Amino acid sequence: MTPFEEKTLPDPVQEGRSETDETVFGEIVSRGRNLLKCIQCGACTGSCPSGRRTQLRVRRLMEKVLMGFEDMLNSDDLWLCTTCYVCFDRCPRDAQPTSVMKRLRNIAVRKGFMKPAHQKVARLFCETGHLVPINDEVKAVRKSLGLSELPPTVHSHPESLKELQILLDVTGFRRLIG
Repeated sequence: MTPFEEKTLPDPVQEGRSETDETVFGEIVSRGRNLLKCIQCGACTGSCPSGRRTQLRVRRLMEKVLMGFEDMLNSDDLWLCTTCYVCFDRCPRDAQPTSVMKRLRNIAVRKGFMKPAHQKVARLFCETGHLVPINDEVKAVRKSLGLSELPPTVHSHPESLKELQILLDVTGFRRLIG
């Protein structure tokens, strides 16, 4: 082979499951090739409302995934995204940064990198079926506004909480959050 001949490497996504799928890059690409469209233009970072007030730089996270780095799984940056989809809408190449961010979070949780604050909220959800606790103070405010003390959620439908908890067990969510 001459130095100018192109080498054709096998595409692990096309050839089925391979060791590449075990990496963050491989897992994200195997679920959708859009990540590979990223040209690092920065439109995602420039349009990110969270990035204006925090250290979140979507382009840098996309770059780290493309480069195969996995250190972002334990990064606070990963959890600063509000999933507003502005970067998703503005990406000129349809690289779908919000989808990548959500996949990264799923991988991070599966690998044990869920932040304690998120674990606390997830546990509350498992116990009560609600992300925000309804305490006596909240009930009083609701009543003063002419609302029922309990919102029309699992708080007022206890049978729904049992159904939700079955779903959380069947899907393995409780196991994931520890």
